Amino acid sequence: MNYKKTKLKNGLRVITIPMVGTKTVTVVTMVGVGSRYETEKEAGLSHFIEHMLFKGTKKRPTALDISSELDNVGGEFNAFTSKETTGYYAKVDAKHIKIALDIIADIYLNSKIEPKEIEKEKRTILQELNMYEDMPMQNVEDVFEKLLYSGNSLGREIIGYKKTIQLFQRKDFLKYKKRFYLANDTVVCIAGKFDEKKVITQVKKYFSTMSEGSKSEIISVEEKQKMPQSKIKFKKTDQTHLSLGFRSYKQNHKDQYVLFLIAVILGGNMSSRMFIEVRERRGLAYYIKTGRESFIDCGHLTTRAGIEHKNLELAIETILGEYRKIAQEKISFRELQRAKDYIKGKTIMGMEASDEVAMYFIEQEVTKKEVLTIEEKFELIDKVTPDDILRVAQDIIKKEKLNLAIIGPHKNNAKLKSLLKL
Repeated sequence: MNYKKTKLKNGLRVITIPMVGTKTVTVVTMVGVGSRYETEKEAGLSHFIEHMLFKGTKKRPTALDISSELDNVGGEFNAFTSKETTGYYAKVDAKHIKIALDIIADIYLNSKIEPKEIEKEKRTILQELNMYEDMPMQNVEDVFEKLLYSGNSLGREIIGYKKTIQLFQRKDFLKYKKRFYLANDTVVCIAGKFDEKKVITQVKKYFSTMSEGSKSEIISVEEKQKMPQSKIKFKKTDQTHLSLGFRSYKQNHKDQYVLFLIAVILGGNMSSRMFIEVRERRGLAYYIKTGRESFIDCGHLTTRAGIEHKNLELAIETILGEYRKIAQEKISFRELQRAKDYIKGKTIMGMEASDEVAMYFIEQEVTKKEVLTIEEKFELIDKVTPDDILRVAQDIIKKEKLNLAIIGPHKNNAKLKSLLKL
């Protein structure tokens, strides 16, 4: 799949990926700032700004004006905030590309961020925060990251705190946006069916007036852990939700694809080791999943599961047993090839959709040192050997990198720590 990168005079980058055989187009704008760039007083501001950009511009004064214009052509649109990036996108029938591009540019550049809308949206975001509190299956990962990155902004939840959300004023939004929404840290990506020359001309028309600058640096995570750690968030739940894993690698690490394969082998699908042992053979969980997360300066490999309260100890022992096994016994070529083929198959299927293609390229451009095509990514995956899997597993799966987070009706943290043995 060919792509073109165009850089404007102000440093803004444009990625265009024409696709054959699709009738849709996706427009995405992403900026390299997320919740970890916030001070304590700004906690939740990146996410709040994401909400506010859909509340009205001079051209489209209300949220309804924005949403109805895209709804009227059957478009999909949304936004997202991570710990290191924020993105805005619209996917439409290709014949409506002008609408999608105009709206994404308009909200990104011209949002009014009115005080009355801020006050209304505070109530909405507080309800969103309450919603997450009622979703321990997801929230347990936040508890895990609080444990790993305590004292660093990376350990905070993206949504922020109730107290900071309630105190935000318009000046806070404008100041933050001016500081971080910079041309040289913004990427616009268009994927699907479109006239590339016309689209690049339009992007230049919209975004060439953006200012460039230098954004504040993050405070890097200092990893000084020497023994296993655990953290309990006491909550009366019907299940105990756990996240059990290890500190691992940062973005762009030379072994990132080895780690990707380890995650798939351990708990990436319904034939993975964790799924078969924990769910199928022992019936300890309905959901169990292993994945990896990487940031600019650090990362982690974790297994999440929902367990019956009384089976918590057995589940921890079983999950640790699978971690231990992959770090002690060399994987077969056959099992490794299955994991490689799984990743390739999932990637290829995703590449049939213009939104997946756009996200694949823009995330790399914003967060990584280089953009790899699918073919280049597959080449790196194919190079991974059973020896690589064993070497990386042994490097990561160590007691001084082991962490456990739990949400459920438990209080004995000392007992949990005693189970964390390799």
